[in-house]
Amino acid sequence: MAEVQPTSEFFHPKLQSVSALEPYRLSTVWSTGEVLEVDLAQIMRGAAFAEIRKPEVFSTVHTDGLSIEWFDTELGPDNVYAWAKEQSDKVSHKMFGAWMHRNKLSLSGAADALGISRRMVSYYRTAHKAIPRSIWLACLGWEVTRPETQVLPRRLPTAKEYANAHA
Repeated sequence: MAEVQPTSEFFHPKLQSVSALEPYRLSTVWSTGEVLEVDLAQIMRGAAFAEIRKPEVFSTVHTDGLSIEWFDTELGPDNVYAWAKEQSDKVSHKMFGAWMHRNKLSLSGAADALGISRRMVSYYRTAHKAIPRSIWLACLGWEVTRPETQVLPRRLPTAKEYANAHA
């Protein structure tokens, strides 16, 4: 049997096991030690999942070490990890990456914006490290104020100022 290789060098948490809890809900165990539940009800609405929506089929979920699988359908572990984090009210690497993309920030640009190292930005973006609440709040604050220089703003804009700046 061939050795299973990780799906990506950049995505750190590896899926160790998966089990069905009830229709459309999974329990996942990750190499980080996290045990996360994820509700797939919204994801499984499409026609591609019609067969898997049957409880007797959904319960056959398994992993090949690379993805979450049923007989002919699979979900990527990075997406499932992000959904599980977000559903447990945590910040996912996908949210962080979307913030960078939305604001057209490179690794260095995001590092400068947040006052952290480029390496930490890379860790957050690739799920090598959990994103602290304070960092996410800094992301949101930076997005609202969008400082033009390294000088930090002294206050948040009013709703009217914000609307005018983003009109």
